[in-house]
Amino acid sequence: MFERFFKRRLEREGRVSSQVPSGLWIKCDNCKTLLFRGELENNLMVCPKCGHHFPVPAKDRLYMIFDNGEFEELDANLEPTDVLEFSDRKPYTQRIKEAQEKTGLKDAVINAKGLIGGKPAYVSCFDFRFMGGSMGAVAGEKVTRNIERAAEEGIPFICIAASGGARMQEGIVSLMQMAKTSAALTLLEERGVPYISVLTHPTMGGVSASFAFLGDVIIAEPKALIGFAGPRVIEQTIRQKLPKGFQRSEFLLEHGLIDMVVEREKLKETLAKLLDLLGGKNV
Repeated sequence: MFERFFKRRLEREGRVSSQVPSGLWIKCDNCKTLLFRGELENNLMVCPKCGHHFPVPAKDRLYMIFDNGEFEELDANLEPTDVLEFSDRKPYTQRIKEAQEKTGLKDAVINAKGLIGGKPAYVSCFDFRFMGGSMGAVAGEKVTRNIERAAEEGIPFICIAASGGARMQEGIVSLMQMAKTSAALTLLEERGVPYISVLTHPTMGGVSASFAFLGDVIIAEPKALIGFAGPRVIEQTIRQKLPKGFQRSEFLLEHGLIDMVVEREKLKETLAKLLDLLGGKNV
């Protein structure tokens, strides 16, 4: 049903290999079906049996939503520093290095600019693989820079969140990013520039408590966990059993906290329609 966008992306990056890749079979976390990786990638990393949405790296998400999978990456050289000289069981500098080697990213957010349905958009996309998508100074700075560009040029801003919250290794510097990003969004409001927030699994903590819930339109992927504290923490605190599906996308939609739940295969089409309706510029 879909083109092999992963294959096309690898071809563009010159990383196609004739060798048989590892991990040819993946078990679905939801229905436990054993899935062929190629079939899963063709289906945009959504289980064809039960519809479970697997986590997706930030760059793959960007390839999915931009026209022809083409975009310009911005602020690629920004990377975190250990301003607090934080160390618990492992120095923060070592955690950063390990995350960078694992993901090939400098930090948890990728900034990009490209066309969606023929209309330009600035996109900030979180990658949960990088320290749980936690928001530190670099993530906050990247989101803020994209917001400011969008406001200056009158081009819509889209944020795709996947985060466990603020990065504890940066302490108050991390928490400052909540206010910093939220304040920057007032520029978009003042200038009438659309902001679309896309919440994926999971979107928690300081990210959900700041810019993630300030969109003109808030979209979520199916069954994504979205909230501040996790359900287990809440149950232990209030000593009550939470309703079934509490903090999942469908529960939030039913209670008016988000605007729509959109399956991954329809996200690009939905974003294109919203950009058209909200007054996105033509090229």
